[in-house]
Amino acid sequence: MDDVRLLQRITYSPNILGGKPIIRGRRLAVEHVLGMLAAAHTQEDILQDFPWLEREDIQACLLYAARMVGRERLEPTLHEAST
Repeated sequence: MDDVRLLQRITYSPNILGGKPIIRGRRLAVEHVLGMLAAAHTQEDILQDFPWLEREDIQACLLYAARMVGRERLEPTLHEAST
């Protein structure tokens, strides 16, 4: 599945989780899936916990996170710049 189709799985709704990025309009935030992966849950664990979830949804979360981090720019604070 190409990147465009994967990212279409990530949606937003102001009525669901305050407009956070969610998976296919469901009440599961991208950040929740990423948090589970960071806590060493396997993709199989996550898929078992959320039977409606598909492997491509997890891949979409990772791609979304990579794209967001790729746009991030951190500016040094005044304190950091002077040291």
